[in-house]
Amino acid sequence: MIRFLLLYLSIYPLVHYYALRKIRAAFLPGRKAHLCLVLFMTTMIAAPILVRLAERAGIETGARFWAYTSFSWMGLLFLFLTAAGAVDAGRYAILAAEKIRKRKLTLAQISPRQLFATQAILVFAVYGYGLFEAADIRLEHIEIASPKITAGTGRIRIAQISDVHLGLIVREEKLQKILAKVQEAQPDILVSTGDLLDGQLNHLTTESGLLAAINPPLGKFAITGNHEFYAGLQDALDFTKASGFTILRQQGVVVDGITIVGVDDPAVRAFGNEQAKSEHDLLAAQPKENFTLLLKHRPAIAPNSLGLFDLQLSGHTHKGQIFPFNLLTWIFYPQRAGQLTTLNSGLLYLSRGTGTWGPPIRFLAPPEVTIIDLVPAKN
Repeated sequence: MIRFLLLYLSIYPLVHYYALRKIRAAFLPGRKAHLCLVLFMTTMIAAPILVRLAERAGIETGARFWAYTSFSWMGLLFLFLTAAGAVDAGRYAILAAEKIRKRKLTLAQISPRQLFATQAILVFAVYGYGLFEAADIRLEHIEIASPKITAGTGRIRIAQISDVHLGLIVREEKLQKILAKVQEAQPDILVSTGDLLDGQLNHLTTESGLLAAINPPLGKFAITGNHEFYAGLQDALDFTKASGFTILRQQGVVVDGITIVGVDDPAVRAFGNEQAKSEHDLLAAQPKENFTLLLKHRPAIAPNSLGLFDLQLSGHTHKGQIFPFNLLTWIFYPQRAGQLTTLNSGLLYLSRGTGTWGPPIRFLAPPEVTIIDLVPAKN
């Protein structure tokens, strides 16, 4: 958390300084207006930290207000950074071309104010669409044929939710929409691949009851994501159990002829704990004849685990949540979100996530509930 805080305080103020320079160039504000802008931006930089402090102090109303305000501003600011950064990159490319060709290129002239106004209109339009996209939960359906699924067992339908981030912003209304999609698919099994919660717990009794009302015939299983540790591990585990999930922490269970294995998020080590058994040893101990489903929050592939599982379900990346941040997540996790990836041995499905973290929008990364049908392989 200290590393994250240092990174946040290193980058976020610079983004605000960049935006402040653009505003000053466009409007040439006077001293008082400039001071007001600086105070507003300083408040927005501090607000996400204050939100977490208010959560811990149990000041929920204030925390929710500042969460909506500061994270909405964060979304607008990052969209503006993308638009303004693209314009600046184009401008520098033109200057470089002029220097190389040693002649002036004829371009339409636009004032800083006109440019800022155009970018602002674009940012608000994208943000409005982002609110719509975040609410547009999609059912993604994949079918996997395996000789380990017998004709006697027949089709086994699994519903995956991931990165719901229940907390100050994602609440009862959003969860009802998510669970409506789950019920529509009528799965045999429901799995949550981490980050069911976000931040501290905030009176989520209603949400726990909604989750507990979903009872697939073969059960519900969950694993920890990094945010379960940020929320307070024991509280997060208590909430997940009260919601009717069996929590798999370096454990495997056999359900109707398939083996479901769940591993802790690596954040467990940062909080002073060690995983009781390695992923490889855990998988190697499972029945070889069963279809093995590995629940793992981050889509990291452990080379020594290949060949020991048939399908890995992961989340964590949100597909960047707001384009073009998917390019950043791709650097760390090159697997494509929302698509089934064939590994050297086995398969990986990386969910785009079901909720939102931080800004309550998504752009070119729609949320999903994933439906996986395991069916017998045809001769």
